[in-house]
Amino acid sequence: MECWLLNAAHLHHVPGRKTDVADAAWIAQLVEHGLVRPSFEVAPPGPGAARADPLPQDPDPRARPGGPAAGSRSCRTLGPELSSVATDVLGVSGRAMLEALVAGTHDPEVLAALAKGRLRAKLPALREALAGRFRTEHHGLLVAQILAHVDYLDETIAVLSARIQQVIGPYAEQVALLDTIPGIDRRAAEVIVAEIGPDMGQFPTAAHLASWAGVCPGNNESAGKHRSGRTRKGSKWLGGCLSEVAKAASRTKGTYLNAQYHRLRGRRDPGKATMAVAHSVLVIAYHVLDQGVAYQELGDDYFQQRHSVEHHQRQLVRQLERLGHKVTLEPIQTA
Repeated sequence: MECWLLNAAHLHHVPGRKTDVADAAWIAQLVEHGLVRPSFEVAPPGPGAARADPLPQDPDPRARPGGPAAGSRSCRTLGPELSSVATDVLGVSGRAMLEALVAGTHDPEVLAALAKGRLRAKLPALREALAGRFRTEHHGLLVAQILAHVDYLDETIAVLSARIQQVIGPYAEQVALLDTIPGIDRRAAEVIVAEIGPDMGQFPTAAHLASWAGVCPGNNESAGKHRSGRTRKGSKWLGGCLSEVAKAASRTKGTYLNAQYHRLRGRRDPGKATMAVAHSVLVIAYHVLDQGVAYQELGDDYFQQRHSVEHHQRQLVRQLERLGHKVTLEPIQTA
């Protein structure tokens, strides 16, 4: 027997006739008439397949904890307002100050002297921030436990990362190709390969992959009225990764993805612009994996090059005329 995973959205039955037996008969009837088809497996063959095992032996990128971020948020709630001055509370300087507080040092002058690098330019603000009501017997105990937990998470991340490097080894070429896309680093490439697999034969087109991942607009039209086109639900792990990648790509310089983000942010909003860039990143990843070629940058002037010089001139003139200016174009004579 071949087991199929069906999309629950395709199996709606008549309301008021809901039983397990009726559902089974309804699904069998749909399959018999060819009205449903198997969905893409949640655990594709590849480094992410271990998630389907009852006792997974091969860790995947999902198993890697959030790491210092959780401890950093917790440390900000205790004692002095160090986070108001230091950007990274668990950096080298912040960690030294927290350990000194736990050890019983409460003098702001001594604590601020532990600052290193660019943080030393903020010594007056550090002394003011470290002059808190830190109680070693209470806050010190909590901070010590948080720091120990952060160390444990760092050690766990290192162990899991080493194991992931072994598991992802056969797909090193795919990871390297994805790493050429702006905004994607090695860890993001590992997540993408683990979530969608290295073989793009599972999806007929890039649009099918984007629809499965839930990063394309939805269709909701009835009687000529178009309602909310919000995206459908997809893999939260892949969606979260693509969102981070899109935000990183929007900050790159001289790239197509950066131009796309800023082009959409002004007339839509940052959230929708980020989702559009995430969709583009996934489409690019599909073609990179499908064709086995590195990403080729289109440039930040791609949208301008699609039109002629005369079209761009007319557009700029119309913008100035809307502002109440009369524009006369005179070409500059070259030497």
